[in-house]
Amino acid sequence: MGIKTEYNPDLALRNVTEHKNGLRKKGECIPEHLVAGMVYEFLKQGQRNYWLEGEVPLVETKGNGQLSRPKASVIILEATHFLQNEEVWTKGRYKVVEVFDPNDARVYFDGFARTK
Repeated sequence: MGIKTEYNPDLALRNVTEHKNGLRKKGECIPEHLVAGMVYEFLKQGQRNYWLEGEVPLVETKGNGQLSRPKASVIILEATHFLQNEEVWTKGRYKVVEVFDPNDARVYFDGFARTK
């Protein structure tokens, strides 16, 4: 028996329409209006580990590894594991450093390093 843990190099959340349609909780989705400097809560199913010592990309996921280009650069402030209905979840807070223009094709991350 082992411990099932996932290491995430990014924060991948769903589109806010999934919350509006009652399919996901608010924290599982990217807020409709991201604002640099604001702190938001996130919620992910499973025991996840995130890098806490710098900026990571905030991406939109459709599931099964289908990820968008980075929507923003964020700093994860905290991540906590907990049990709910015998399932492991990870919740936390992240601060938005910069929101990216979806029409801008620049590269914002090189591997784990944030480009300026």
